[in-house]
Amino acid sequence: MQLNMVEAIGRALGQILEDDPSSVLMGEDIGVNGGVFRATVGLQQRFGDDRVVDTPLAEAGFVGAAIGMCLVGLHPIVEIQFDAFVYPALQQLFDHAGRFRWRTQGAYGLPMVIRLPYGGGTKAPELHSDSPETIFSHMPGLRVVIPSDPRSAGELLLAAAGCGDPVIFMEPKRMYRRGRYEVPEALLAGDLDKAVVVRDGSDLSLIAYGAMVEVAEGAADVLAQEGASVRVVDLRSIYPLDRDELLSAASETGRVVVVQEAPRHCGVAAEIAAMIQEEAADSMLAPTLRVTGMDMPFPLFQSEDEMLPSIPRVVATARAALNY
Repeated sequence: MQLNMVEAIGRALGQILEDDPSSVLMGEDIGVNGGVFRATVGLQQRFGDDRVVDTPLAEAGFVGAAIGMCLVGLHPIVEIQFDAFVYPALQQLFDHAGRFRWRTQGAYGLPMVIRLPYGGGTKAPELHSDSPETIFSHMPGLRVVIPSDPRSAGELLLAAAGCGDPVIFMEPKRMYRRGRYEVPEALLAGDLDKAVVVRDGSDLSLIAYGAMVEVAEGAADVLAQEGASVRVVDLRSIYPLDRDELLSAASETGRVVVVQEAPRHCGVAAEIAAMIQEEAADSMLAPTLRVTGMDMPFPLFQSEDEMLPSIPRVVATARAALNY
């Protein structure tokens, strides 16, 4: 069946509610209105308002409530309406959700998912276009997962719901309606720990995640016309990183460019570059390079294209690595 990403997410949520009577959806406007992005449309009518719960505008409150729900046997999936709206809930996530299994010496996990639409490319205002994945990946105990297409969104959401530990599930809203792709009618859980090679190549590896996978593939098309064989790796998991796949890409191609939408400083790309330097330096033919957002608040929509990595920027950086 042909679905876009938001439809695949809605299908996965319906499948989770159907299969797991302990699962509960929570969030602002997700019930009666079906969510600001319409990912939960029809689910409250189908499963009732005790399973699909409209919350107040109080992220710290309902994320904290979700933690308590886990402790009495429920499996909450929380939707944060926009990326930066999660910041009031960071204390609940960092002080409690991320630490609970460690605090109880492994006895108790918190089987919860925080769905977080994120990123730019939709001409939204400030506080609606942040990319805060690095913040969450710095807190041990939280998994951070980012799909890039409809099928991975559905399969990874199923896996996140069955994980048994808190998962920050970041959805690139730029990709919500970016075309329709084949998605199985009955979704199966994906692998939360694995990166995926979406295009093979031998001269250079482009490593990306979320909406930047599409940018990396576009750059690979341009480079292919110039005779370069480019591998494109979709991270999917930001924490933990798939070290085996990343080091394999580095050692087999000898050149790596990492693409992230988030600001440059202390980002995922920097962590990958450090990993490659520490563990695969002998295989490298060029320094690991980065194409990133800027170290500034997300700009107004007139300037957002200057902020975001683009195919020309990735191509230019890849040429620098190939010609090093």
